[in-house]
Amino acid sequence: MNWDDVRIFLAVARAGQLLSAARRLGLNHATLSRRLTALETALQARLVIRRTTGCELTAEGVAFLQSAERMEAEFIAARAAASGAADISGTVRIGAPDGFGIGWLAPRLAPLIERHPDLTIQLVPAPRAFSLSRREADIAITVERPQSGRLAARKLTDYALRLYASPGYLERHGAPVAPADLARHQLVGYVDDLIFSPSLNYTGEIAPDWAARLEISSALGQAEAVAAGAGIGILHAFVAAGRTDLQRVLPDSEIRRAYWLVVHENERSLPRIRLVADFIAQAVAAEREVFG
Repeated sequence: MNWDDVRIFLAVARAGQLLSAARRLGLNHATLSRRLTALETALQARLVIRRTTGCELTAEGVAFLQSAERMEAEFIAARAAASGAADISGTVRIGAPDGFGIGWLAPRLAPLIERHPDLTIQLVPAPRAFSLSRREADIAITVERPQSGRLAARKLTDYALRLYASPGYLERHGAPVAPADLARHQLVGYVDDLIFSPSLNYTGEIAPDWAARLEISSALGQAEAVAAGAGIGILHAFVAAGRTDLQRVLPDSEIRRAYWLVVHENERSLPRIRLVADFIAQAVAAEREVFG
């Protein structure tokens, strides 16, 4: 049995499609399919049912997946041990919500790449969840602690969400004095059907009948719209911190959430991933007060 064929099986199992797995591995579709067949021949078992709409693991495939992931973990551990004394190198992809990823983390990554010239950081900030099992990211910043999967999580920090408006908007419309007053104001919020985590559906904690006139799926987009005078929005305190074009309203209204740093158990011991994860955790700890 060839380890590269096992690696191909893992990619197919995680992607759910031959074509997606081939792209991720940098192989053409025919080569990947042939190598997967070679693995099935070597094991004398059908592992994957191939359909035009995607792939599905057979019962034998599900059972072999556990063995393949153990093999992968051993391989990663051996590689980490062999390179432990070497300089940090390679690529680490970080998946994060855009508020944290762009609004806070991106401006703080320069010292990390300056200290490690052979390290490449890929920051993918987007309003979505990332699958570590499918290797969409090496490190994920999440707003909920994962409850399933072979994942290792550590809490980074609590953070606050508060109500803000621009000074210009408040001059034109006045400031609300109670949450009930929000009903007569223009509100900026998120796009309900694009929320990727139940914990981000938080407007009801401020006003049960919150009805946004402007809906934006990006946390930073909401902040810019509010700063431009579009209305009142619930923004991350660390995004609004220090901005003179954002003024807090209803100071007694606040929502608390948390950020978690999550890595796959198979990769947590890789030096480059451990280094980047520790860097993020230490940077957050050093500025914890800005998160509210």
